[in-house]
Amino acid sequence: MSGIRPSISDEQRRARLGHRHLLAPAGRAARVEEVADAVVGLHATDAATVYLSACARLREPSAAEVERALYESVSLVKLLSMRRTIFAVTEEFAPYVSAAAARPIAVKERATLLKHLGEFAEGWGEERLAETERAVLAALAVRGEATTAELGADVPALRETMLMSAGKPYEAKQSVGSRLLRLLASDGHVRRCRPRGSWLSSSYPWALVEQWPELPAREAKAEVVRRWLAAYGPGTVEDVKWWTGWTLGDVRKALAEVGAVEVALAGGGVGLVLPGDEGPVAEPEPWAALLPGLDPAVMGWRGREWYLRPEHVPELFDRAGNAGPTVWWCGEVVGGWAQRADGELVWRLFGDVGAAAEAAIGAEAERLAGWLGEVRVTPRFRTPLERGLVA
Repeated sequence: MSGIRPSISDEQRRARLGHRHLLAPAGRAARVEEVADAVVGLHATDAATVYLSACARLREPSAAEVERALYESVSLVKLLSMRRTIFAVTEEFAPYVSAAAARPIAVKERATLLKHLGEFAEGWGEERLAETERAVLAALAVRGEATTAELGADVPALRETMLMSAGKPYEAKQSVGSRLLRLLASDGHVRRCRPRGSWLSSSYPWALVEQWPELPAREAKAEVVRRWLAAYGPGTVEDVKWWTGWTLGDVRKALAEVGAVEVALAGGGVGLVLPGDEGPVAEPEPWAALLPGLDPAVMGWRGREWYLRPEHVPELFDRAGNAGPTVWWCGEVVGGWAQRADGELVWRLFGDVGAAAEAAIGAEAERLAGWLGEVRVTPRFRTPLERGLVA
């Protein structure tokens, strides 16, 4: 690209975050589908994250609104997709995510499962795996929905196990059923239903889903990147590659497909936005947020210096790079929070943020406590700051 690039400051990036991630109070949404589309997809590896992320952005937060979308209208679906992470995306967007990310993962998952079955189980091959998949889908057609254990009563092959790393200190048995159902979900044949227990539970039954239309991978990847730039732009090529988990070649093709425009970032970096999105946005009203572990706002970029100081990363992330609960003020991470066993919400700030910020953070804590009620949330991925607050 020739000529002088338009410039987007860190302050402008934080203003965009407040508006586009629906974190400024005036921009909060009425329905969870709006939230999912605004952030492209809600992280769903931890069952609680979908609820906490969505309710932080809803005008009237409630677990019932999230459950409506996930399990009643089924307008929000979970897919093992970008970066091999489970995301909850809208039904309209799901075919693009499936073609761009979930199906390629399913191909690799199938090859890996066949390899493991051949090495660690008896009598398995492509033909038996395909036969077992057909039997599972037939059983679900009769039952409507069922857990993996319940399906094992209909399809005994699901109850078989694989002894992984035999003789090693970390040897473990893996269920054929759990691996096969995960594969069928990646392939878009089944979905996760309402969990047996509270909305925090990760024990859930499965049900059949209608097959989504087949989309060309190139078109699907372009749509995923277009939505990402609309929600997260400006971002760097490295940000897009990290968030999607694709190869650099696929990322560059998708960016070219949407006509991404280069902009200058603070510190001399080069960012990318959609055509026509180079100009400034209005500053939102001051806003505070208590966001959960793995929230899209903290996990949306690889380069985080414009909203998170590097010295705070060790306290807020685990060793695998999973973010814990964070406290935000006007587009910057200013601390972390946790919920204690008695239900009390506690937080620690990294420095003096001023009386207005402290009051707004306290108000957000009250808002969160109000809809949580008697529910107790422990993040799936524990971080040093979160552990310290509940100790």
